[in-house]
Amino acid sequence: HIHGETDEWGHRSVRDKVNHYDYHATLLRLFGLDHDHLNYKRGGRVQSLIDGQPARVVEEIMA
Repeated sequence: HIHGETDEWGHRSVRDKVNHYDYHATLLRLFGLDHDHLNYKRGGRVQSLIDGQPARVVEEIMA
């Protein structure tokens, strides 16, 4: 399976970009967890596994 496309040198993504937060959200979905609602407390502050960054589940790579 091929997802996305890079420039002619394979240096930069030019189509269907996916960042590491997207991969984390996708893995969490595969584990049956919702990345938007998975939070924990540390040092009195609420934290999330994706550090509060915008992320999407990459449905195109899921079988």
